[in-house]
Amino acid sequence: MGHEAYQSGLDCSVLMLNRHYMAIRIIGARRAFSLLCRNLAEVISLEEGQFSNYDFHNWVEVSQFKRDFKPDGHDWVSTVNFYVAVPRIIRLLFYDRLPRNEVKFNRRNIFARDKNKCQYCGKRFPTCELSLDHVVPRSMGGKATWENIVCACPACNVKKANMTPELANMHLIRLPEKPISNPLAHIHLGHDKYKSWKQFLDHAYWSVELK
Repeated sequence: MGHEAYQSGLDCSVLMLNRHYMAIRIIGARRAFSLLCRNLAEVISLEEGQFSNYDFHNWVEVSQFKRDFKPDGHDWVSTVNFYVAVPRIIRLLFYDRLPRNEVKFNRRNIFARDKNKCQYCGKRFPTCELSLDHVVPRSMGGKATWENIVCACPACNVKKANMTPELANMHLIRLPEKPISNPLAHIHLGHDKYKSWKQFLDHAYWSVELK
């Protein structure tokens, strides 16, 4: 396994549950392995429709079997002596606080809510080519809120300038609003490798805070 595969494995996302199996946030694989190695968490693995629990030592052993028989079904991280599969879900052993009910108001979640589409022309762009626009400009009293911030491409941003959409003769394709659940969770659920998350994210009132 080359350096790129090693890096991509560590960059994977992991759903973290509290002690009562409630989803509390999405974290990176690095943090997940740190928790597992310190015996603060266990792996929850979906296997033939059933969830199984593994401590880190047992997960390393199971990983060897998975690598021999189902290598394409997992992302991998290599150590000096062995490969270990990146878990999709971990469960904290001593943390029983409930998940927050708020979705974080940040750039990442706004891009996710708007699905990387300019909210004026409707075209999809890479994140690096999109900016955030105040629907009502700050110079007119517009605030940085879910209901007043949208994704905009450079061309539409320049056209709108320091005006409201009405003054610029532009129209929003969808009125911005605050998501009731984390929009990035639904993006992850679109990937087959994260299908084991679905059972824990089915309820809209479970808010998943991002890393």
